[in-house]
Amino acid sequence: MVSFKTNPDMENKPIKRSKHIIPLSQDHHSGLLFCWKIKEGIKKGADLSRVKQYINFYWEHHLKEHFLEEEQLLFNELDDELTRQGKDEHLMLIERMNRTNNKKEINKQDYLSFAELLIKHIRFEERVLFPHLEAELPTETLVSAGAYLNQHHLKPFKDDYPDEFWMVKKA
Repeated sequence: MVSFKTNPDMENKPIKRSKHIIPLSQDHHSGLLFCWKIKEGIKKGADLSRVKQYINFYWEHHLKEHFLEEEQLLFNELDDELTRQGKDEHLMLIERMNRTNNKKEINKQDYLSFAELLIKHIRFEERVLFPHLEAELPTETLVSAGAYLNQHHLKPFKDDYPDEFWMVKKA
C-alpha cells in the first residue's frame, strides 16, 4: 500500500495563492471533483468499466498535462525534499493508474485508493509544496510559469465527460 507523507499542519485554512500559479490551483479543484465523481460512482454501484474509462479520459485530457506542467515549470526549478516528494507522488499515481488499468479483474478498492491518493497529493501540493515554491523560487521563475500558464490556460479545464456514471443509483 502506497502511503503519502502528510503534514499535521495541513488544516482547512483558506490559501492565498500566487497569481502566477492560480491556474494550477484551479486544476486542483477539478482534480478533487474528479476524485469525488469516482468515489460517488462506486458508492452508487456504477459498473467499474465505466469508472475505468473515465479515469483514462481524465488522464489523457487533463491530468497528464497537469503533472508535466507542474514538474517542468516549478518542481524542476528546485531540488529539495518537497519537490522530490511532489515528483515521486506523480510517479506513484501514474504507476498505480497503469497497474490498475492492466489488471484483468477490476476491483473497486483500486479505484477508491487511487482517488484517495490523488486527494492527498493535491492537498500536499496546495498546503505544503506550493507555498514552499512561492517562498523559494525566484520571482522571475514564477512570472515565467505564470506567462506560460496564462497562455495555455485561457479558461479552466472543463470536464465534459459524457457518461455521468456518478449520477445513477444502482438498480
